[in-house]
Amino acid sequence: MKIASLLIVLAVPAMAQDYAIRDSDSVPTLASLSDTILDRDLEYFDGGISRYNTGGDYAWTYAQNNGGGVHTGTHDIQDNGIVCVTYDAGPQRCDMFVMAGDRLVLLTDDGQRYPLRDIR
Repeated sequence: MKIASLLIVLAVPAMAQDYAIRDSDSVPTLASLSDTILDRDLEYFDGGISRYNTGGDYAWTYAQNNGGGVHTGTHDIQDNGIVCVTYDAGPQRCDMFVMAGDRLVLLTDDGQRYPLRDIR
């Protein structure tokens, strides 16, 4: 019983990083997500644009009204809708893509939802 309690306590920090998936969301397959996001500009409603290239390069371009600028790095797409980015400056972040109806939405591990405005 003590071991089971310890395992539950140790698992709690991992659950804190779960993504806020809604019942109506669906997680795309690796193939579907790759087809949707690779080598395309993903524009968000704040005007920011992310780009995941086939070779593993990644770029986030801030909207001009947010000061502009580009952050670059590399990405890794996983089979559970999660995409991890390691920025050239060192930090890493992992986000999750889901489909909400017919719209692709990026979920952050702190519960934020960022729907895409356009994919081109």
